[in-house]
Amino acid sequence: MAVNTDELYDVIIVGTGFAGVYGLHKMRESGFRVMAVEAGDSVGGCWYWNRYPGLRCDVDSLEYAYAFSDELQQEWRWSERYAPQSEILGYIQFAARKLDLEKDILFNTRIASARFDNGSGIWTLTSENGDTMRAHYVVMATGCLSIPNKPDIPGIGDFEGEIVHSVQWPEGHLDLADKNVAVIGTGSTGVQMIPLLAREAKHLTVVQRTPAFAVPARNQPWNDARIEYWRQNFRELREAAKNTRAGVLHEYGLLPSAAVRPEDRIADLERRWIKGGPNVLYGFSDLLVNEETNNLVSDFLRGKIADAVDNPETAKKLMPYEYPVGTKRVCVGTDYYETYNRDNVSLIDLRTEKLQQIEKDGIRTDAGFYPVDVLVMATGYDAITGALLAIDITTTAGKSLREEWGKGPETYMGYGIAGIPNLFAVTGPGSPSVFSNMVLSVEHDMDWISACIAHLKERDFATIEADPAAQAAWMEHVDAVASLTLVNKAASWYRGANVEGKPQKFMPYVGGVNTYQKRCWEIARNGYEGFLINGKPETSPARKEEMAHS
Repeated sequence: MAVNTDELYDVIIVGTGFAGVYGLHKMRESGFRVMAVEAGDSVGGCWYWNRYPGLRCDVDSLEYAYAFSDELQQEWRWSERYAPQSEILGYIQFAARKLDLEKDILFNTRIASARFDNGSGIWTLTSENGDTMRAHYVVMATGCLSIPNKPDIPGIGDFEGEIVHSVQWPEGHLDLADKNVAVIGTGSTGVQMIPLLAREAKHLTVVQRTPAFAVPARNQPWNDARIEYWRQNFRELREAAKNTRAGVLHEYGLLPSAAVRPEDRIADLERRWIKGGPNVLYGFSDLLVNEETNNLVSDFLRGKIADAVDNPETAKKLMPYEYPVGTKRVCVGTDYYETYNRDNVSLIDLRTEKLQQIEKDGIRTDAGFYPVDVLVMATGYDAITGALLAIDITTTAGKSLREEWGKGPETYMGYGIAGIPNLFAVTGPGSPSVFSNMVLSVEHDMDWISACIAHLKERDFATIEADPAAQAAWMEHVDAVASLTLVNKAASWYRGANVEGKPQKFMPYVGGVNTYQKRCWEIARNGYEGFLINGKPETSPARKEEMAHS
């Protein structure tokens, strides 16, 4: 490969999922000396590391794709509405080859630490094997869902069978025939894999802490007419998506539920249910701000669980009551609830029976013992901040990201962090991130970051970082917008509630992709207001004098 770790780069990008691949292309096209660093042996990000059975995207594949390249749009053909992991990985790899990016990627290199020298303005990144590389700017494209969450369950160290985490699924086929399998976790991962594991295992035991709202995918192959329509109109369609709150072309209901006749409310929910996918959540404009509307949709979905599950007691155990719908991730799956009608499937509902411990050959609760040969951990991720905090990010001025975020993460616009210059996060806390179409969001973020770095280089400015006051004001706004909704009524991974000891703070910005992106470009047009450039705020007299002579 062409990467020279002795060179001083303009930009180093950490991670080569959708964000890193596009970012490397964008930075290179902008004329920067840039390299990317990847822990795996291929591009792909979460679609490289995750390969568990049933893994698919929950955004239509035609939308879950790059929009910057006519060639990629015309040459790649998505096979299905919700593409499987292997196809999405193949797409990212295809894009990297088409753009000739692999020569600028250092593979099999996991970054352990990153240290900024406040005197020289240079970042030094050190890998786990001791290699170092240097750059003026670092872009963390490490992903929101990349670090596995491994809870400390009593007795798990005594288990003598095979333990598999969904994020570290073995390559090739995992033979489960004639085996007793247990899955711990019923979030999106569990909802996707449980129906498939049940078909293969001798017996499947599902351990549920909190039940999930799941909607049917209704997955199906794309027809030629739909693909051709998207190819011919993808730029206009992507622009339309940018002007929505989720960055996805859902059918957005424009009225609150109270403005719709009761019979029409149910008819519309039924129509959306039949269509499949997350559209069932977007029928009313006030789902996340009005408890009556939320209860209406929640009751509708609980009714669908009752319809799907034969045993009324099991159906009741699968019904979420602890949180409003939409405040935890709504799962998109196939035959999830119907799977509990199988004779070889058991449900441990931790709301009604208490987990005592994992033993060498099974799971014991206060209701009995469940034999287990293979234990599958579908316990999700240390989301949004986990990958950033896995790297020891410090400065010679004594700043440490782990210390700065000790009480919860704070950024300015999801990009900049006060006290840590020349480092940009992609879809970081304080941005729409996981409340959006991630491909649309990472394209926007990399465009914005590239433009910002170009602005600095053109004016020979050495450093940029978030102004502490602007950062505090933005995070107050993020919190205020969240407080206007129902999102804080759920102990969700959006808040870090799934990771023991993690500070509880709602991390995404729920004010809308359209609102957020508009504000980002306003900041750029105003000379990157809210950032300190060369240590000075945009509005300071010294900063204005610098601008006048640049």
